[in-house]
Amino acid sequence: MNTIFRIDDMTIHRIVEYQAAMVPVTSMFPNLTPDVLAENRAWLQSLGALSEDDRIVLCFQSYLIRTPRFNVLIDTCVGNDKERESRPHWHRKHDDAYLSGLARTGLSVRDIDFVMCTHMHVDHVGWNTRLEDGRWVPTFPNARYVFSKKELAYWTEQNAREPVAHLVDSVLPIVAAGRAELVTNTHACCEHVRLVPTPGHTIDHVAIALGRSRDAAIVTGDLIHSPLQLRHPELRMWRDYDADRAVATRRDFLANLADRDTLCCTSHFPTPSVGRIMERPRSPGYELAAP
Repeated sequence: MNTIFRIDDMTIHRIVEYQAAMVPVTSMFPNLTPDVLAENRAWLQSLGALSEDDRIVLCFQSYLIRTPRFNVLIDTCVGNDKERESRPHWHRKHDDAYLSGLARTGLSVRDIDFVMCTHMHVDHVGWNTRLEDGRWVPTFPNARYVFSKKELAYWTEQNAREPVAHLVDSVLPIVAAGRAELVTNTHACCEHVRLVPTPGHTIDHVAIALGRSRDAAIVTGDLIHSPLQLRHPELRMWRDYDADRAVATRRDFLANLADRDTLCCTSHFPTPSVGRIMERPRSPGYELAAP
């Protein structure tokens, strides 16, 4: 498993919490037809992106970016000790996979300068906090947590109507601790790290571009979930806030990135997860080529 990529003056680490076959792929993508699935089943299974019983295989991971000045953590996966009764994989999970993965980079939780969330879904904010003496406290005590102001406002409104567990245990404690930095979707965290608006999956979803003088790499967040969407970007993910906009965002993203020397760091593609977007010769769609 390749977990370290060096590009320009940055080092990019994958910190993998876990990888598993999840829901049926037809549940993940409600407009996936049997014919399209049949046409793509073999190569998806060969990549490890689809199980033998047609369940989508997803990786849950963070990207740690080491620049000459800062250590930046992008998305924080599922987390430990969280009440997630509707999600058996995640309910009261308690293991050392994530923090051990961070330790293997040579850094500790105190060494992280910025935590950035592409959006506020449950599997992207979990390790924002950890349970300490019955309270949720920032896992990364010295970090500034960079949140979209618009995204937080939306989820805060939802929480006022009906409690949103992952907001309560993984986001609001960061705000209460004074560690949140609320920004717009074009914010530059530092000279190497900047937000790119990619709305649709959530109300203010962002990708994160990396590089001092160019987009040397980009972390996708959930604008794309599976290699299948490279060939069929019209496939809608069941949790999309605005499915039409998510499809348009994905199409634009792939067209703009195709055949460029930009490392694409996907959030949920199975290992190796990282590569360069290439247009498929003599066939529609794209593929993720080895970095």
